[in-house]
Amino acid sequence: MTQYWLLKTEPSTYSLDDLERDRHTTWDGVRNALALINLRAMHAGDGLLIYHSGKQKAVVGRASVASPPRTDGKVTVVDVRFEARLGRPVTLAQIKQEPGLAGLPLIRNTRLSVMPVTEDEWEAVQRLATGAPAA
Repeated sequence: MTQYWLLKTEPSTYSLDDLERDRHTTWDGVRNALALINLRAMHAGDGLLIYHSGKQKAVVGRASVASPPRTDGKVTVVDVRFEARLGRPVTLAQIKQEPGLAGLPLIRNTRLSVMPVTEDEWEAVQRLATGAPAA
C-alpha cells in the first residue's frame, strides 16, 4: 500500500530545482527523532510532497521514495526520485485555509522535516496545485 509523506527542505540548501536537475538524490541530514521515525517508515514507491521552507513556505513538487531507508554511517537515509513540479505552488497560507488539511502535521509542528500525509491530504494538495478547491 502506498503511503504519502511531506519532506521539507530549505531551497538555499537543496531545492526542487536541484532534485529536478539531479533526477534523484539521497535524502539525509534528518536528525529529529520523530522525523527519523517517519523516514524509517518509508517504502520504495511511496509518494513525496516537496515543501520549500524559509521565505517560500510552499509545497512545490512531487517525488517518490526510490529505495528503502538504510543506515549510511550513523545516519538514516532514503533515496528520492524527482516526479514533477506542481502546476502552481501550494502555500502554507492556502494549506491553513483548507478544512481538509487541518490535520496536516505541517500546521501543528512546523519544524518537523519529514511527516506523514494521508491520501486525502495528498489529493487535496494536488487539487490546490491545479487551482481547484481542495474539497
